[in-house]
Amino acid sequence: MTYDRLVCANCAAPVSEGRCHVCRANRERLQQDNPFAGLNPTTLIALLAVLIAAVALLAHQTA
Repeated sequence: MTYDRLVCANCAAPVSEGRCHVCRANRERLQQDNPFAGLNPTTLIALLAVLIAAVALLAHQTA
């Protein structure tokens, strides 16, 4: 899950907006823990499709 969909329990605003100190701290923690946090889901799906295509191509060449 990306942090742009999370809601802060302290201020009830989206964590991605960083309105309070709790939001800002959690946003920083989530960005440090996940190197793909800045990517949107569409980009991740495209990268996964490219990876699957590359594996299929390598499997076809070796067969």
